[in-house]
Amino acid sequence: MGYSRNALKGLSWLGALRLLIRFLSFVKIAVLARLLLPAQFGLFGIAGLVLAFLETFTETGINVVLIQQADDDAKDYLNTAWIVSIGRGVLISALIFFTIPLITHFFQSPEAKSILLLMSLVPLIRGFINPAIVFFQKQLEFHKEFWFRSSLILVETLFTVILTLITRSATSLVYGLIISSCLEVILSFIFVRPYPKPVFEAKKLKDVLNRGKWVTAAGIFNYLFHQGDDIVVGRILNTAALGFYQMAYKISTLPITEVADTVGKVTFPVYAKIAPDRKRIQQAFFKVTATISALVIPFGLLLFWFTTPIVNLVLGPNWLSIVPVLKVLTVFGVVRAITGSASALFLAINKQEYVTALTLSSLLGLGLSLYPLVIKFGILGAGLAALIGSVTAIPVIGFCLLKVFKHE
Repeated sequence: MGYSRNALKGLSWLGALRLLIRFLSFVKIAVLARLLLPAQFGLFGIAGLVLAFLETFTETGINVVLIQQADDDAKDYLNTAWIVSIGRGVLISALIFFTIPLITHFFQSPEAKSILLLMSLVPLIRGFINPAIVFFQKQLEFHKEFWFRSSLILVETLFTVILTLITRSATSLVYGLIISSCLEVILSFIFVRPYPKPVFEAKKLKDVLNRGKWVTAAGIFNYLFHQGDDIVVGRILNTAALGFYQMAYKISTLPITEVADTVGKVTFPVYAKIAPDRKRIQQAFFKVTATISALVIPFGLLLFWFTTPIVNLVLGPNWLSIVPVLKVLTVFGVVRAITGSASALFLAINKQEYVTALTLSSLLGLGLSLYPLVIKFGILGAGLAALIGSVTAIPVIGFCLLKVFKHE
């Protein structure tokens, strides 16, 4: 059975979704950058870092397992997945609430207390989402994914912008997430089938945790690699510097890595279906990597050479100081997009440990260079450390690919 046609359809729908999401994100950023100060973005950045940290360290890998399983078997895991999701949401919410004094002390930012209190509601609400939404991806029904996700991002953008216009406060960013999360729970039970039931099966949970441990480890290393620079910037410098750096990161990676993320989301279930045929999956991988390269390199060159006018147009003159780090992060985005295409392949053939290895190597490259570079160059040093980390993973990726294609 050929999956090329389904993959192309999926790319079309996901490409349209990502284009819509990025358009709305650019509109939101362009508006909010003129209404809020960099320090206010930094406060929201602290709350986002904490939420992402806890979500990563409590990740079970259930979505990967659901995609890897045959259709009937995957449905048997839904009930357990929902119960685990609810419990995980309660746990994350409680951890945020009770660690607020520690978080504000670590970042030396007592102003972050109110936004952290609000952010603690987000995982609690998200925990009740119907886990069957992953079947959109599993069954290559990306047209359904398009309408589902586009509705959420549109609502979040509208409410965030409206509330920011009214309050001029960083809390409006969290209120947008809360409203969007509530809507996602509601829509997931109106439009997604089957429904989960409050039934817990310890045997299935044990199986998920055993198979998902490498996904969890990779997620932790991935978080530390992609958020470690934010943590160091926020801790060593200040919330304003964190706001500047996170904005540069968003602008540099959105048009580049979005291409790779879109392709990866489509190719993962396709790779999983053709995994037994290693020759076929090898050909597919090289085609995908070549396609990603052809798409992201022109984007990267455009953003690198026209950084100043792009920043001036999107964010305004008050943000021009991010131009140097934006150039470095653009190169990082291109490298990350091209090398990251291997992760979908490794996950599809149940080689989660390879994903863990490449993310760990990236983390080591970042960790060894981050602190001294930030001390010497500020946020520019953080960007350089991120680039060093992404380059460090290249030999590891090459070694893992050789093992997959030559010895398996």
